[in-house]
Amino acid sequence: MRCAALLWGWLLLGCSWGPAPPGVSAAALLTATYVLDDASGPGRQFDGIGAVSGGGATSRLLVTYQEPYRSQILDYLFKPSFGASLHILKVEIGGDGQSTDGTEPSHMHYENDENYFRGYEWWLMKEAKKRNPKIKLIGLPWTFPAWIGKGENWPYDYPDVTAYYIVSWILGAKQYHDLDIDYIGIWNERAFSSKYIKVLRQSLDRLGLRNIGIIAADGDWNISKEMIVDPYLNDAVEVVGAHYPGTKTVPNALLTKKKLWSSEDYSTFNDEVGAGCWARILNQNYVNGNMTSTIAWNLVASYYEELPFGRCGLMTAQEPWSGHYKVEAPIWITAHTTQFTQPGWSYLQVDGHLEGGGSFVALTDGLGNLTIIIETMTHNHSQCIRPPLPHFSVTPQRATFYLKGSFYMVETLQVWHSRLGFESGNSSLFQQLHPVKVWKGSFSLDLNVDEVYTLTTLKTGQKCGCPEPPPPQPFPSNYKDDFNIRNPPFSEAPNFADQTGVFEYFINASDPGDHVFTLRQVVVQRPITWASDADQTISVIGNFQWVNMTVTCDIYIEKQRDGGVFVAGRVDNGGIYVRRTKGVFFWVFADGTYRVTGDLAGEEILMKGLSGVRDNAWHTLTLNIQGTSASGLLNGYPLWENVTVSKLSNGWAAIGTRSFEFAQFDNFHIEAS
Repeated sequence: MRCAALLWGWLLLGCSWGPAPPGVSAAALLTATYVLDDASGPGRQFDGIGAVSGGGATSRLLVTYQEPYRSQILDYLFKPSFGASLHILKVEIGGDGQSTDGTEPSHMHYENDENYFRGYEWWLMKEAKKRNPKIKLIGLPWTFPAWIGKGENWPYDYPDVTAYYIVSWILGAKQYHDLDIDYIGIWNERAFSSKYIKVLRQSLDRLGLRNIGIIAADGDWNISKEMIVDPYLNDAVEVVGAHYPGTKTVPNALLTKKKLWSSEDYSTFNDEVGAGCWARILNQNYVNGNMTSTIAWNLVASYYEELPFGRCGLMTAQEPWSGHYKVEAPIWITAHTTQFTQPGWSYLQVDGHLEGGGSFVALTDGLGNLTIIIETMTHNHSQCIRPPLPHFSVTPQRATFYLKGSFYMVETLQVWHSRLGFESGNSSLFQQLHPVKVWKGSFSLDLNVDEVYTLTTLKTGQKCGCPEPPPPQPFPSNYKDDFNIRNPPFSEAPNFADQTGVFEYFINASDPGDHVFTLRQVVVQRPITWASDADQTISVIGNFQWVNMTVTCDIYIEKQRDGGVFVAGRVDNGGIYVRRTKGVFFWVFADGTYRVTGDLAGEEILMKGLSGVRDNAWHTLTLNIQGTSASGLLNGYPLWENVTVSKLSNGWAAIGTRSFEFAQFDNFHIEAS
């Protein structure tokens, strides 16, 4: 690895007057003074900056990257003093249901089933810990397997069952992966149950897991209303976590006397405006809302970009087939805080609002170190995806800081600077400037708009970089997978993105030889959902821009009488919108019939007839789409042809089943253009 050379830029030193920001006369510059003093004791304890993998399947494509690119991406996210240097990793506890950009598999698909090697969150947590042993780990469910609700789409009717399921995940993390989970959540952005929270706390305590804190309720602040009148609930909860709080808290949350976190935030396209959003809320969640941790959704955009909320990660890694990835601006905005603070530091008691707009925070380790982070993001350049941002103004300004108390003896501060270049298109990100001299306990800075400064006593900051990754390439237009892998590193086949149901590698012990290793859909009951999962299962793959394609796959229907499977092309939707998916779907059913439909729901029937297909036998389906015409082959012979596809559209290829049912797939092959 090579570290970027230091850029020695000018910085206004001491109290001497330096050049004003471009286009602003020094005389017109707004000036103000700010005092940093620890004499009256520290403010709230800082709990760290983090990001979410999951909610859902946001890291799906990351695991398929080849080395060295995969390790480089992980270094940018987790390695201390390198890139984002995250303090917290929050992962989805997979529940087999759609949770935004796909499904993540549960460790317990069925009541008598336990497997702590499904999915990729275990692997990701281990990779994070390998780079930063101090990183805090959080688990949170979005969906739950059906057996938890015993027929109801609700996880709280049997709180002991739900607590057993969640505690099993925590124990499995330790037993199979030596991972200590630090915090656990309730149910992402859905109703909370006070009874369940108390049962979960009792279950954890009974097993000696008192050190695991409960975060509640990962939605709005409403749980604080109940906490202040229910001392048992208040005792059970360690952190009140709200999502997208708009940098504001509520009086009841403060009355709980608990840690307040923005336990999910950001969720914004990762260009310069996304970086501006992130810079603003990292400071202002504390300045305006007393929140001592902010966690971004999501960690890394490693999912097909055309799925919902494409590229809403701190960086982008959505091309494992090429090795291409991009270290986006939010990574370096994160570094302004994470590289110069640690959980356990304390905020200083300051107002934090700059007179000319923008904000600052100051933190100390209590041992003499001081870090100040300043942001001057303008309204239009820092709008997050939610909530709406009321108008405000930011102007160039001169800020003079007076260091008092134990900081009076500080003589020099290291300086790191970012400027988000909206007009020029050239951003300067996380550059080290010349240190600032503190003269008689004070220094001044001229601040322009859309800037971030970190001033710190720490000399450990680094902007490290890897060699440029390979250039971007589209998904291979000729792609095959025979699923013949005896000990797969992950439970899912590369590049398939499950949108309803879960498709896993399977060893077919009873097969005579041609289909021993297959891909199997394994969710047989509709999960307790978070989004609107389809009534069919579906996994998509490929290039969303594909128009003409031939998709071939061997299929095996396991469900008698009304079982069915499909192959599809030009699939136009997924994620939380999976129910409305259109495309060209070639279905065969266990009753010996077939259908061609223009949608996943099977309502737009383009052709139907008899196929002779039966359950518990292998058949080969071929779907050919060229222009406005489609045709289908069964076992290499034409079954239907010249079906008119009314609209010339594009989309992914896909496989799936008629319902939540077992079915197998083998020898998948696509040729597309």
